[in-house]
Amino acid sequence: MSSSLVAAIAVLVAALGVAYVIGRLMTLRSGLLRQAAEDAANIDTSDLGLSDTGPTVVHFSAVWCGPCAGVRRVVDQVCTELPDVAHVEIDMDANPEAARRLSVLSLPTTFIFDADGKQRYRAPGVPKAADLRTALEPLLS
Repeated sequence: MSSSLVAAIAVLVAALGVAYVIGRLMTLRSGLLRQAAEDAANIDTSDLGLSDTGPTVVHFSAVWCGPCAGVRRVVDQVCTELPDVAHVEIDMDANPEAARRLSVLSLPTTFIFDADGKQRYRAPGVPKAADLRTALEPLLS
């Protein structure tokens, strides 16, 4: 065999090995993400004060958080326009356990839960009113 043929076969075997490893890692990652999504769906929200008659907008804030006032204004505006939507503001300093359960890593963070307590929307920072309305309207039908 010529050395170029041996080199070509070695490159082909190496490429197949790398493809196999990448495929296994992607399969593993997919399973982990799926499990994380299932775990997120099973979070206990019984102590958050969610409405059982319609969607609830929950946002985490703190006294020291400047942008949290902007979230409060946006959420109040949307809840005024959509009166069947409840609004709960949770002070992260007063209820760090709820923030931990929902994996709140930055403030402000806004969630929308449906009437069954399932998370339907999550946004870090100050959400746009249009984005909140778009996420809420299907839950009001």
